[in-house]
Amino acid sequence: MSFSSSFPYPAMIHTDRLNFSAKELLAIKAVADYGSFNAAAITLHMSQPVLTRTVQRVEGLLGLTLFNRTTRKVEITDAGKEFVALAERVLNDVQIYLTAVQERTNEQRGQVVISSVMSVACTVLPTIVARYKQERPGVDLHIYEGVHGNVIENVRSGVADIGLTYLDDIAPIFAQKPLSKQYFHVVLPKGHRLERRRQISWSALQGQQLVSLPSDSRTRRLIDATAITAGLNLSHDITVTQFTTMLQFVASGVGIAIVPEGALAEALSIGLSIRPLVQPRISRVLGLITLKERSQSPFGEALIEQLECEWKRLNVASKYQSVR
Repeated sequence: MSFSSSFPYPAMIHTDRLNFSAKELLAIKAVADYGSFNAAAITLHMSQPVLTRTVQRVEGLLGLTLFNRTTRKVEITDAGKEFVALAERVLNDVQIYLTAVQERTNEQRGQVVISSVMSVACTVLPTIVARYKQERPGVDLHIYEGVHGNVIENVRSGVADIGLTYLDDIAPIFAQKPLSKQYFHVVLPKGHRLERRRQISWSALQGQQLVSLPSDSRTRRLIDATAITAGLNLSHDITVTQFTTMLQFVASGVGIAIVPEGALAEALSIGLSIRPLVQPRISRVLGLITLKERSQSPFGEALIEQLECEWKRLNVASKYQSVR
């Protein structure tokens, strides 16, 4: 443990040679606190001769007398008082550091930032986060929700530690882990004429009023590309930026929506009807992305493991087999 300060070292002493251990600093402080070599030795669990040699070594390195010893008492010198003050600051800094390291090791304190597409942020993710927080209450979680492009940029720039998005056209700078394949469904208000069908084909969407995401979102692009390939001209009458808003508009009866499976739980919770979209069926692989060059904290690694382990159990797709 090397340190320098304004401590009045003699001119012949080179401060770069002053290398004291924490044990030696503790020894000096204990003698100063107790005013006794015997009491300090007992507190430090060392013999008095060893303590005496320790103090003498420090004094020898400094070229200063820290304590005046007599047969009756030990008195700290002015130089000793200054050195003890310095030792206390160093030991306090070490203790603060060790406490912080221990807390991080025990995963008691930390932060993880997640960027997620909206269909996951408002459905599966809250349940996983709730379980994670039960086990690690001291870890702060920050969630950014947006479209695919937002997630990619947040992880690329380092704003987010973990991204949850669709794994199409992912750049090589990202590590990726597939979680599930999500098929697209049509969400209908109760009583809609298409509700009588078990499945809804793309051709049946011609002329229907749609509530959709913006044209620059990956979900919307996939929908439009599929429709164009099928020779259809979909009518995007209402454009919103959030799946929650989209579903509320559908519930109000102003239109229908095409959504990935991640949004189905919320659709069912507000009483909407769900039908698989077929001829053709389209899907996207949803997964987890991280920046290859960026190492994860222990809290981030733990969250990634939890996401992978719990995803199948919480995967929305398994809950809707009966509606296909």
